[in-house]
Formats: sequence, C-alpha cells, structure tokens
Amino acid sequence: MECRIGCGACCIAPSISTPIPGMPEGKPAGVRCIQLTDNNKCKLFGNKERPEVCKNLMASVEMCGDDDKHARDFLTLLEHLTRP
Repeated sequence: MECRIGCGACCIAPSISTPIPGMPEGKPAGVRCIQLTDNNKCKLFGNKERPEVCKNLMASVEMCGDDDKHARDFLTLLEHLTRP
C-alpha cells in the first residue's frame, strides 16, 4: 500500500524515542513531528537522518484504513497497547 497523500498520522500519533533533527529527545505521542511539512509530507523521507522507526514503518490497509482518522485512531490505540 502507498501512503495516503496528506495523511501524516504516522508522524503525529506515535511516540518516537530516538533523536529526530530538530527534536533531539524524539517526540511524544500525539505531537506533530517538526519534520512534517504543512501539507503532511516528511522532510526527511529518503534521508539518512530519518529515524529507523520511521524507515521501518510501512503503510498497510490494517493501519491506514480508508481515511486519515482511521490511521490516527489505529496508531493511537497501538501506542497505548505497547506502553508499559
């Protein structure tokens, strides 16, 4: 599955525990990544500075669903289920 243009859910909903350029401590869940453009595209896509977790996350029907809300809800639920 290809990423839905303008979605950005995977750059907002989950936490990222590794450094991101401009966010040296990573980012908490629900916080917009500083590398996400106004039209929800990753400034680091294809760049070696992009965190491994971002490189390894692949769009899927289960995660992304039919709309951006489904993707945000799914990733938010996943974030809560994986927290200790």
